[in-house]
Amino acid sequence: MDGGVAVQEITVVGHEDRLAGWIVYWSAVCVGALAAVALALIIGLVGTALGAHQLAPGRGIADWKDFGFWALVFSVFGAFLSFAVGGWIAGRIAGFRQAEPAMLHGAILWLVAVPMLLVLGSLGSTTLFGAWYAGLAGAPAWVRPPEVPIDPNAAAAARNAALGAVAALLLGLTGGVIGGWMASGEPMTISYYRTRGRGMARASAR
Repeated sequence: MDGGVAVQEITVVGHEDRLAGWIVYWSAVCVGALAAVALALIIGLVGTALGAHQLAPGRGIADWKDFGFWALVFSVFGAFLSFAVGGWIAGRIAGFRQAEPAMLHGAILWLVAVPMLLVLGSLGSTTLFGAWYAGLAGAPAWVRPPEVPIDPNAAAAARNAALGAVAALLLGLTGGVIGGWMASGEPMTISYYRTRGRGMARASAR
């Protein structure tokens, strides 16, 4: 009490564990997405040149026995590695030093690349990426499909094409996230993040 005026002390407690917003670096995302699509195309063309992919346009896989071992290797390798490289490029361009925002950008570049693949599929170009991406192919609305006889294996081929496309997209998402994680330079172990949190708490306490 000073001259009849009460003075009240207010203590402000900061919350160090409050989540901060992450800025999205769209230039890094776009460059990473373009790199992922370009590398997927190169791997698909190399697989076709070596005879691993023997899927002609307009033809599906009615039986997984027709899907060779090397076609599987190139499909998995191309879907995962291309987006892992894209995620790494995006993380390095953005300059992240923590894994979380780098992984987020790897997932965002995958979101950007999926519509690009769908556009290429509508133009009939995804068969160049390999057998799995052929499930994204479709004829444009302005193109009239030719009159072809009904294929009894069409339903099985459509189902297998959808399964292959889903596997390729999920592998791409996983590769983009892991590539961003690698770009951050942080160890890819769960125990590291437990010790990192305690280290940050000690640093803030000082």
